[in-house]
Amino acid sequence: MARLLIRNARVLDPSQEIDRESDCLIEDGRILELAPGLPGEGAEILDAEGAWLAPGFIDIHTHLREPGQEYKEDLASGGTAAVAGGFTQLACMANTDPVNDDPSVTKYILDRAEKDSPARIRPIAAATRRLEGKVMTEMMALREAGAVAFSDDGATIMDTSVMRRVLEYSQLAGVPVIVHAEDCHLRANGVVNEGPVATRLGLPGNPAAAEEIMIARDIRLARLTGAHLHVAHVSTAGGVESIRQARDEGIRVTAEVTPHHLTLTDEATMGFDTSTRVAPPLRGAADVAALRQALAEGVIDAIVTDHAPHASYEKEVEFTAAPPGMIGLETAVAVTLELVREGVLSPLEFVRRLSTNPASLLALEGGTLRKGAPADVVLLDPDREWTYDAAQGFSKSRNSPWTGRRLRGRVVATVVAGRLVYHHERGVLIR
Repeated sequence: MARLLIRNARVLDPSQEIDRESDCLIEDGRILELAPGLPGEGAEILDAEGAWLAPGFIDIHTHLREPGQEYKEDLASGGTAAVAGGFTQLACMANTDPVNDDPSVTKYILDRAEKDSPARIRPIAAATRRLEGKVMTEMMALREAGAVAFSDDGATIMDTSVMRRVLEYSQLAGVPVIVHAEDCHLRANGVVNEGPVATRLGLPGNPAAAEEIMIARDIRLARLTGAHLHVAHVSTAGGVESIRQARDEGIRVTAEVTPHHLTLTDEATMGFDTSTRVAPPLRGAADVAALRQALAEGVIDAIVTDHAPHASYEKEVEFTAAPPGMIGLETAVAVTLELVREGVLSPLEFVRRLSTNPASLLALEGGTLRKGAPADVVLLDPDREWTYDAAQGFSKSRNSPWTGRRLRGRVVATVVAGRLVYHHERGVLIR
């Protein structure tokens, strides 16, 4: 029997409200026991030396590019970047080539991931054919093939009647619809937040209202249909307020936020660094403050990376011509630990937003250290300082605004299904 004993850890498990010093014994891919002073006979022993031990982090919004754009990322490289960043499960968006709008594509992703990725991969299928916002996908067939949610992320379903039907039919599949909330007509060709920074840069602006209007519309449709609406990468104070009101009314609305929208403002675009060209754009300081408050209050449920790899030649162009997105799997934990140091989140709530809540949102097995649960765990030293170099990372792409920066907080080890798959000194151990 394969056994792993992690000793001398600060165990953080929001699913059981546990925050205490303990050992963790893993056997045959499952959590066997949490207790201090566990015997280590016959087990591989990993001394945590006081580091945090938590259920493996789960990213419910990432772009892995396979099939079709493997030059940017593939399931193997994305999976290795994930475990290096403490993520044991990834839910990948449907904007591949071909689009994941057919059960054959969903099955392909699952089959390849099982062979190639050290992290567990959970496909999110398209809500409409070819992400065009016109014709619904065969939701039940996609769900049966293994899809965990539906989303046209990267595109907005502008036709309100189509969006209504998507929400209605999603209830038959029993999974949420994840929306990229942005009025395409109001956004137009905007590439940065509309405001003083856009004016100073001479770049077209994307107004906060573009997001706020679509969140309001989709909340009304969620109220009408009773479906579970999940709002992706919220970026505006107005959007947060609509979500807060909807939740107070009992509407089934959940939401997520990215590390970059929590820690960067539109001032970060002043150097024309195209890695800061993201969708939705980086917003103003008041929006960042509102996002942090909503995350602390639980109005926003989860932290996601929105890991969006692009080849260097695609990003090394004029700001307006660059595709939106940045990579984030290897830096998300260190970047968002800033919220713990500033008192926005407690360590336990930090883990809840990165693990327990994401598991619950997509009904995934994980997010807990309960006895018998899958042994997907992360060991994290919140004070370890390191310099991130995207060129030395595991992702195929380099588009990160944090490259070259000194970060604080690093993943020490990642365990998936009871196997040590990453160690900060030994690298990725299973590819």
